Amino acid sequence: MRLKTFVAVLGVGAVVACAPVQSGPATDTGTDEKTGQLRVWLFDEVNRGPKEGVVKEAISEFQTAHQGVTVDVQYIQVSSRAERFKAAFSDPKSAPDVAEFGNTDLAGYVSAGGFSELDLSKWSESKDLVPTILDTAKVDGKTYGVPWFVGVRALYYRTDVFTELGLKPPATLDEIATTARQIRKAKPELIGMSAGGKYLFAALPFIWANGGDIAKQDGGKFTATIDSAEAKAGVAKYTELIKDDICPPATCAGNGGDASVEAFRAGKAAMTIGGDFNRKSVDASSAAGKYAVVPLPGKTAGSIAPAFAGGNLLGVMKGTQRKTLANEFTQLLASKKYQQKMYTAMGNLPTFSDVQKQVSDSDKFLEPFTKTLQAGTKFVPVTPAWAKIEAQTVVPTMLQEVVTGAKSVDTATADAAKTMNAAFAS
Repeated sequence: MRLKTFVAVLGVGAVVACAPVQSGPATDTGTDEKTGQLRVWLFDEVNRGPKEGVVKEAISEFQTAHQGVTVDVQYIQVSSRAERFKAAFSDPKSAPDVAEFGNTDLAGYVSAGGFSELDLSKWSESKDLVPTILDTAKVDGKTYGVPWFVGVRALYYRTDVFTELGLKPPATLDEIATTARQIRKAKPELIGMSAGGKYLFAALPFIWANGGDIAKQDGGKFTATIDSAEAKAGVAKYTELIKDDICPPATCAGNGGDASVEAFRAGKAAMTIGGDFNRKSVDASSAAGKYAVVPLPGKTAGSIAPAFAGGNLLGVMKGTQRKTLANEFTQLLASKKYQQKMYTAMGNLPTFSDVQKQVSDSDKFLEPFTKTLQAGTKFVPVTPAWAKIEAQTVVPTMLQEVVTGAKSVDTATADAAKTMNAAFAS
């Protein structure tokens, strides 16, 4: 997921791993009350005020249109969400009717019987949802949420350093390492490219751009492909960045997304992979006014490497007794109108193609990110097993084994594949 608080989760680096949720499935009561209290769970934020203001506006509009209905919102902590949702799935009486959740949590929540399948066919705005983003709300072809916002990453670089050294932004994945080495050689005090052995969502585009993937699905069963020739080429290309002549392993091997971006913010790195959600923090740093962003390039000049489509969804709980109201409120809060307002308030990138164009036309900073979305994003395996794989840090451990020299690419990827397959089979 690109869990949010976009600022608090995707914003600080990535999608948070979530322990598998296992509980008895909630029962669809068949009841559909049209009045009373609609209960909503949304994620808390470091700075909740702007988000809360938009949500209150949506509540006011909804309550005005639905006499006899009140909407009660609880803001829950991201860190405790697994326990909260597990309890809610087991006891519908304590559960909300509508909830925000991360897209990488979806498969586990659906497996636990927590969320209702949604029919968006009668919602006119749904036709403009970006297809690859809508795919992150699906399990086995069925839709269980509405994408509320999306986050993708691109290449941040220091314009002053590039100008001084007469460099252009890398046009291919191969040029990233080449350019980074030039910078570190000319300026040894700088990290050429801030990368990290734990930065899963920076490594994945290298694997995908080389034609590899984490796993493949066949007949409903997943099998690891992280040890395929294509995936290994991507792993080798990414781990090449964490070398003494670019980003020394002693400094970078243990870094995740937060630390990788922080090195750029602190003026210690000439490049990094960061999200649209990192903008405010970079603008509040020593790099302010001295950086630009371009899409992370693919294997060939002019191409864009597929990015991980992180983000959060809004869904309807299976045990709700107010199914119609819950669906209508979900569609209102996730609508174009309120996604536009959430972008203004929080910087959340909308999930509708036309709204994305509107915000990028008015703010050129977003162009590399919307271009990345338009080029096509990818996602992690949609299976409850992914939560276990993520919790075990299988891919980050594999990357660290390579960059520290503990294992070769062949051995590290083969071992990672074995661990993944054990999780897929469990």
